[in-house]
Amino acid sequence: MSEPPVGPVGFVGLGRMGDPMVRRLVAAGVAVRAHDAAPGPREALADVVTVVDKPAEVVAVGPSVVVLMLPNSDIVEAVLADGLLDALTPDTVLVDMGSSEPMRTRALAEQVAARGATMIDAPVSGGVSGATKGTLTIMVGGPDDAVAGVEPLLALLGRVRHVGPVGAGHALKALNNLMSAAHLLASSEALLAGERFGLDPSVMLDAVNSSSGRSGSTENKWPNFVVPETYDSGFALALMVKDIRIALGLAEATGAPSALIGRTVELWGEAATALPPDADHTEIVRWLRAGEVTDPDPRSTP
Repeated sequence: MSEPPVGPVGFVGLGRMGDPMVRRLVAAGVAVRAHDAAPGPREALADVVTVVDKPAEVVAVGPSVVVLMLPNSDIVEAVLADGLLDALTPDTVLVDMGSSEPMRTRALAEQVAARGATMIDAPVSGGVSGATKGTLTIMVGGPDDAVAGVEPLLALLGRVRHVGPVGAGHALKALNNLMSAAHLLASSEALLAGERFGLDPSVMLDAVNSSSGRSGSTENKWPNFVVPETYDSGFALALMVKDIRIALGLAEATGAPSALIGRTVELWGEAATALPPDADHTEIVRWLRAGEVTDPDPRSTP
């Protein structure tokens, strides 16, 4: 086996995304020390990696890279406060691969820098399937030298795109998911209108996907998860809502146009309230079919 791209790696967050990512690293010969707050994910990887009981212990032997695959900034900050920040060494690069808030990421990067370490953000797009296959799109924010140092490791997980300074990855991930959410809403409303008119969804998708109306929703989500009614893309509706709210905050903070963004966030929020807490994000189509959308500007027929 060839030499691994980096030395030992610490990994915190062994959930639906973290588990397959860790397995890919191990398959490439990377030694991993891993932690998760829940016993189930730890047990699932116990025969693959060195599992430790506390976040700080992932750096106990001085790995050069520590990866966080956690749901949000609150949990990232809690994990750092639980001893991980104090355990970082000056040669450690901390990589936040979850979907955090960019301004909070920048603030955390300053705390990490005060320890002599470096923090970069590297959120991903591609879901569980991409994590398993190693085809994730990885949007990286951070200093050039730090990004170059971890790029061989990240390349084991997908396509690396250095998009700017620290925080830029998290900003772009939120904006990407905003576009994905808006596409799915618009595509679904159009396709449901076609269904009610009497058109076959598969026929519509075949035509649209060779036309200008195509998107990731028509090429992937509808044919693979909506038409077969499996609704199992692997990305939760609640996480989509979290990400697009981050994107709305960015738009508002920068003074960018946000009328459509605001309405998109409202609709996804309504769907999240109506659907089960663990609903897949593609289940928003079920909610649309049920006709539970509220009209913010109802107009009567004259």
